[in-house]
Amino acid sequence: MPLTASLKQIDGSVLDALYESITQAHSTLRPAVSITPLEYSPGLSTITGCQVLLKCEHLQHTGSFKFRGASNKIRLLDEGGRQSGVIAASSGNHGQALALAGQRAGVPVTVYTSTSASAYKVQAMRALGAQVISLPTDPLSVELEAARQAQAQGKVFVSPYNDLQVIAGQGTIGIELFEQAPDLDAVFVAVGGGGMIAGIATALRSLKPGTHIVGCWPENDPALQRSLEAGEIIDIDAQPTLSDGTAGGVEPGSITLPLCQALLSDTVLVNEGEIKSAMRDIARHERWIIEGAAAVAVAGMHKLAERYQGKRVAVVLCGRNIVLEQFCQAIS
Repeated sequence: MPLTASLKQIDGSVLDALYESITQAHSTLRPAVSITPLEYSPGLSTITGCQVLLKCEHLQHTGSFKFRGASNKIRLLDEGGRQSGVIAASSGNHGQALALAGQRAGVPVTVYTSTSASAYKVQAMRALGAQVISLPTDPLSVELEAARQAQAQGKVFVSPYNDLQVIAGQGTIGIELFEQAPDLDAVFVAVGGGGMIAGIATALRSLKPGTHIVGCWPENDPALQRSLEAGEIIDIDAQPTLSDGTAGGVEPGSITLPLCQALLSDTVLVNEGEIKSAMRDIARHERWIIEGAAAVAVAGMHKLAERYQGKRVAVVLCGRNIVLEQFCQAIS
């Protein structure tokens, strides 16, 4: 089945096609997209009883994994798309990644965002050359409006997760994980719309079947996790969370729902105190600043550590884009 097909269910041919696209991205995106380190953490390993490896996506360009998917999408634009430019919706990381990828390729980028988005991230998007349009509404409504504007203006809409070419770019993390640690027992990933975990899981399905793929969410805003429970995309009553990178609802009809239904081994929810504790642990043991979404994956690993005693587990540190004052307050 072609990778760009409209999909209502996931079968092996879809996953095989997606994996092929991931391998193409893995070989084509270098050196623009960095191969990030996978670092053993003696401190976290001692605390949890697991052999903990940290996938350092916070060291990727623009400070998050999003640069992978954005770069792959820009790479695959036709000439018309490159000339007219692209439109996206983002609370920050996706917009920054797309802005840099577009800047490098000479593709105009417009990002719609909510007025509640981090001022730091909005400033970073503009500094990278993106036109930023802020709307006084929730992130999902911003996303739907951005998609409408793209259609009306004849531009390509780049979803942060509901796009198989973006997912393929994020999936290069999975190939790197296998190359760096082919004997992994589990991978813990923070989940917003589900694009990163779907890509990683697709890659490891082919390279290391049986690896547990654990999706981690903040209790305050687990939109896709609740949708997985319901078997369909639903709205939830979200609360504020430090994990702003995973916050917001999921677009109706998103391909990530059936992908995650097919590929995830387990899900775990963590509270705000556990997120803060995970941020402190990384700062204490690794001397790294990470954002709330990255800490969600660390906290999820802590919460399920008893299941993986003595096992080799990877935790994806998905980003570092947090205001210093907010970070300091969180770990105090």
